[in-house]
Formats: sequence, structure tokens, C-alpha cells
Amino acid sequence: MLELKVNNETSRLRAVVLGTAVNNGPTPSVDEAYDPKSLEHILAGTYPLEKDMVIEMEAFNKVLQKYDVTVFRPELIENYNQIFTRDIGFVVDGIFIKSNILPERKGELDAIQYVIDQIDPVKVVRPPEEVHIEGGDVMLWDDHIFIGTYKGSDYASYITARTNLQGVQFIKDLFPNKIVKEFDLVKSKIEARDNALHLDCCFQPVGTDKAIIYKNGFREEADYIYLMDLFGEENLFHITREEMYKMNSNIFSIDSNVVVSEKNFTRLNNWLRAKGFTVEEIPYAEISKQEGLLRCSTLPLIRD
Repeated sequence: MLELKVNNETSRLRAVVLGTAVNNGPTPSVDEAYDPKSLEHILAGTYPLEKDMVIEMEAFNKVLQKYDVTVFRPELIENYNQIFTRDIGFVVDGIFIKSNILPERKGELDAIQYVIDQIDPVKVVRPPEEVHIEGGDVMLWDDHIFIGTYKGSDYASYITARTNLQGVQFIKDLFPNKIVKEFDLVKSKIEARDNALHLDCCFQPVGTDKAIIYKNGFREEADYIYLMDLFGEENLFHITREEMYKMNSNIFSIDSNVVVSEKNFTRLNNWLRAKGFTVEEIPYAEISKQEGLLRCSTLPLIRD
């Protein structure tokens, strides 16, 4: 059996589900786009090719293997995008929570059922149908759980709004001893530079006391101030609108002092190294064209 344990974003990683770009299928049609960045690249004819994304994901896999992380991969489904495992489930403490994802993506969860079968069934939870919540919106920080949501009355009209207030309440009820704080995120159906698809598109803790943040990803300044007060302004790395678009906040921690980052994130990577982090740089720019990056591609199961 897998003894799940994830209490934060940065403790030493022991086991993870890493997505796959193999058998990814053809470029989607305009009508099939889930987010504005994918749509932008579909229209421009620059949507990423499977062969390039496979190379990027294998570079990520090699880094995980270098640090002796147990890596599970989804079972392959023909012509199906299975890159972003963060969307389909997540672990809080010792509980695996299945996401109520977009209906078109149900097969992604089925493809990791062999992993879920290794977990005590009592510790696997499926929220009720009205609860929308995806792993990219759920950020653990010891006694805190940060959750990205969208509080607009037009929630239902946004395919880019993935976690609703019922999802926030579900987590509050499931973990009454945690400090659960929701953040109202900026959403756009047409401009990726103004769309925080998930919380990890505009914020992520690194190390033991630092974080990457994009101030304009939050609809309410009070939410940004909450994080600034919690972490301290001196511990925040502020990214620009363009850096947010390129997914600078979506790196991935293997340990409290080891991060995997995209090789073109020069300003961020230099800051991380100056703060004492080991930065494992890999190419991931093609995958980023789907409005997801390194954190989105992972579903951590066990951390120290």
C-alpha cells in the first residue's frame, strides 16, 4: 500500500505521478481548447508537437530519477492529452482527493486508477458532483491550505474557472484543523496574459519561507496583501505579466532547497540560486503553450 503524505509544497519528494505526452493526439480544434493560451497557439499554428513535448517530459523524469523519486506514469490512452496530472487529483495530508474535472477529461483519472488501487480505499475521496476543485488551485503550506477560486456570478460561463466556492467549503469541512484561505483569481477566456487558470499560475511557495507571486493575478488586493503579510515582502519574488504568461510561478520543488525550473526563466533562476537553491533547469517551453508547466505535470503522493 502507498502511505500518502503531503503537508506542503517543498518537503523532500518521495513519490509522484508524472504525466505523459506519449500518444498525445493531434492538435485540438479551436472548439476543443480548454484555455486561452492553447487557443492562441492553435490559431497561430504554433501548438506544440508531441515529439517535442515527449523530450521535455523525459528531461523532467530524468531529474526526478536523479533524486531517487519513485515516479508513476499514467497508462496510455490513444490520442489523449495526459500531461497535466495535477488537475485530476491531489493529496492533502494522507487523503487522496479525486477532482471533478471537465467531462472530456475523465479518462485521465481512469489512467491512474492502478495507482489509486494501491491506496487504502478509506483514504480516497470523491467530492459530490456540485463540488468543482482541481489540484492546481490547491496549495499546501503546513497548517495552511491555500485555494484558488473564482467568485464572480458568471462562474458557470468560464471554462477557465475550475474551482468553485463549494470546492473551498468541501476542503474546509474535510480538514477542520487547517487554516483554509481562498483567493479570488483573475480569469479571461480570451487573453492568457490576464488569466490565472489556477492558483499555481500566479503564486507558489518555495523553500521554507519564500514564494513566487504575480500581484495582478488576484482580483482582490486584500488576497495579495494576505500573502505578503504571511511570507514577508522581502521573501517574495514578484513576476511580471509576461513572466506569468510564461508560467514562471509554475516550477516544482523536489526538496526545500531543490527546484526544477524552465531553462529560460533567467531572472527567477538567478534569484533562486542567490537564495541558496539548487536549480535543475530543463526545457519546458513547448508544454507551457498549453497554459501549464512543471507543477501542473505532477501529482505528488509522498513527501517527508
